[in-house]
Formats: sequence, structure tokens, C-alpha cells
Amino acid sequence: MQQLTDDEQAILDFEAQQWTHPGAKETAIVEQFGMLAVRYYQVLNALIDRPEALAYAPLLVKRLQRLRDGRARQRSARRLNAYS
Repeated sequence: MQQLTDDEQAILDFEAQQWTHPGAKETAIVEQFGMLAVRYYQVLNALIDRPEALAYAPLLVKRLQRLRDGRARQRSARRLNAYS
């Protein structure tokens, strides 16, 4: 099994933080990781599918997977309703 890089661990640690102000997280993403929020979420979504991420932060990864899966179900339901 591969190890997570320092950057991947930093992304998971960053994601575990609580954000109270709108836009603060997106600004911090650019400042800390040097990438736009869209790219950050692409990297994060790929990262939470890796067993190494689950081993590193199991509660966080499971929560993020549940949130992602819930959003995917909502999108599917909206599409089905649009065609009904």
C-alpha cells in the first residue's frame, strides 16, 4: 500500500477544520495549496477513495464519502425528476 504524501495529509488535515465565514475556506485553499477551490475538491474527491486516506483519517474520510454520495443521489433524483 502506498503512503500519503505530505501534501495529501495536509489536505485531509485542512478539510477537518471548521469554517464559519463564507469564502474563508476558498481563500485559505488558494493561500495554503496554491490551487483554485475547484481543483482542490477534485484532488480531495480522488483522495477520499484511497485506502491510505481511510487509514489516516477514517472518521473524516467516511464523513466526506457520505456527503459526496448524498450529493450524487440528490443530483440523480433531480435529473430523474426533470425527465418525468
